[in-house]
Amino acid sequence: MKITLLLLLTAFGFTIKPVNAQNSENFKPSGTPEVLIFSNFNSSTTNGKSLNKFDITRAYFGYKYNFSPTFSGRVTFDVGNPGVGALNYTAYIKYGYLQYQKKDLTVKFGLIQNTMYEMTESYWGNRYIYKVFQDQYGFAASADFGISALYNFSKAISADVMISNGEGYKVLNTDSVLKAGVGVTVHPIKSITLRGYFDNMKKSNSTVNQNSGSFMAGYENKSFKIAAEYNYQSNNKLLNGNDFDGYSLFGKVFFNAKTNLFARYDLLKSINNTTKPTSWNFSKDGQFIMLGLEFSPVKGVKFAPNYQLWTPRDHAKSNMSSIFLNVEIKI
Repeated sequence: MKITLLLLLTAFGFTIKPVNAQNSENFKPSGTPEVLIFSNFNSSTTNGKSLNKFDITRAYFGYKYNFSPTFSGRVTFDVGNPGVGALNYTAYIKYGYLQYQKKDLTVKFGLIQNTMYEMTESYWGNRYIYKVFQDQYGFAASADFGISALYNFSKAISADVMISNGEGYKVLNTDSVLKAGVGVTVHPIKSITLRGYFDNMKKSNSTVNQNSGSFMAGYENKSFKIAAEYNYQSNNKLLNGNDFDGYSLFGKVFFNAKTNLFARYDLLKSINNTTKPTSWNFSKDGQFIMLGLEFSPVKGVKFAPNYQLWTPRDHAKSNMSSIFLNVEIKI
């Protein structure tokens, strides 16, 4: 981890050079607000019972500001359902960081995006409908406190490193544990994307490591895109034996610039390393299927009617079948 941090800071230090005087004279500091809202209507049926509801699952409010041609900042507030307690909505900071970007290097410091699946999330492109595999099933939070660096060696290959608290954006660091991750993205040809990632987190007084690994392969052209990824994590939340893995397959068929058909399949499976009859995450394991149509009538607005089916690994539980109408509003 110390070597990773040293390389990250060294790369940052060597690339900071005085800004060209002419560029500084022409540059005017400026900023832009950002608003992103996820809403839906859904009708779910399980065990013969139905539930219908309208919902706003997320509302992001933020501001991006360019201090200079190379330095910028971003702060974004996330308003959503906390999932616990009596509150229906709560607000917290999702992103808050300083960014340095020049030529092929980008460095972020603060509350930043998780590089574990930032690229996968961009490839999937439908977070307002369903989160990417690692986020949806608890492999890691989408943002964390830390520092990251991305370097583009060429159009074909880039690498990134990130050192973070490892506890997500909703929790301040409660111990001295840090998580170090490294990823490599390769484009052997323009239409193909290959992505590999690995991270490690360990308490200094413990022999238990949390390790995560993922690999994604995707192909995209003007008519369609398709991708497959495999994810694995050992000792989830630093608990010995809490291992799980899974696959996610997703794709889109583009009818035109405004309309596409999308589909997705997930398989989540925890591993039983004990003599217990079921694995540690057995009650949450299962398969997920989604099929839908996305339409964007105007820039900044998306509608996506879709069907979702969750099949639990525990056969004593019933399947959950849902019909959604998801809406994204981006200002």
